[in-house]
Amino acid sequence: MKIAVVGATGLVGSKMLQILEERNFPVDELLPVASQKSVGKEIEFKGKKIKVISAEDAIAAKPQLALFSAGGGTSLYLAPKFAAAGITVIDNSSAWRMDATKKLVVPEVNADVLTKEDKIIANPNCSTIQMVLVLNPLHKKYRIKRVVVSTYQSVTGTGVKAVTQLTNERNNVEGEMAYKYPIDLNAIPQIDVFLENGYTKEEIKMVNETKKIIGDDSIKVTATCVRIPVMGGHSESVNIEFENDFEINEVKEILSNSPGIIVQDDIDNFIYPMPLTAHEKDETFVGRIRRDETQPNTLNCWIVSDNLRKGAATNAVQIAEYCLNHDLLD
Repeated sequence: MKIAVVGATGLVGSKMLQILEERNFPVDELLPVASQKSVGKEIEFKGKKIKVISAEDAIAAKPQLALFSAGGGTSLYLAPKFAAAGITVIDNSSAWRMDATKKLVVPEVNADVLTKEDKIIANPNCSTIQMVLVLNPLHKKYRIKRVVVSTYQSVTGTGVKAVTQLTNERNNVEGEMAYKYPIDLNAIPQIDVFLENGYTKEEIKMVNETKKIIGDDSIKVTATCVRIPVMGGHSESVNIEFENDFEINEVKEILSNSPGIIVQDDIDNFIYPMPLTAHEKDETFVGRIRRDETQPNTLNCWIVSDNLRKGAATNAVQIAEYCLNHDLLD
């Protein structure tokens, strides 16, 4: 089993390598790929130093699988080249997510849509992944009409530059800014660029991707996405209106029995999800589960997940595991 990791030196690429190792994915030969300036540098995998190579050399080596985390432009250019060589690409960028010919997959929700013909598979947006994990089992039971979500997203979702900005600000060091404003002691209500309708690209991603993954265009979603000075993961306040009524205990039971979810909801003992405790975990945590008392059939909850793991790298590796276990790789 040969595997290429494209963008191996970045935050998510490094996390992919860590998770491949942690989950003991059967890698006989690793092909780390990065930009031309990083070719020849070394990364460490399973205690060995491995040289970074070019995309062309990786394609020539004919791996069965390529995990991409190198940005949308790179994915649009390189993923079809890998796919044309018979390599299955799992892409973490936004490049292919809303392409009608490509599958958008959260394994616990919709891995069964994958076939051997899917050579470019899209990994959803980090904030969407954790939300649909919770929404999907509840939609099956109660039918979701509308979702209102506000996110509180980690600086790690922006990348190394943003982590450095926060660290510099904490230490009173002048440095390069990833954001237009300071992030420490602040909350920035903009993630990605603004669109003509006043929403950001990140907010519209959550709207469109949720419908595609769950497979129901009737679900109404509205989002406000906010960057906060946190490292451990993304948090979301989610208000869900159902067609049918529910019992809180039944909701908790459904979620407790759903794969990839841990219910943390013991307010008497102050137990609820937080980025601090979700950090470096693969599960999505849900708590503060309560009825919205202002209208019927409506639920409030709080969802937290490590955005570099389940929100990106772990989800990609889980897709790879599904492909391997279901004989979908050439």
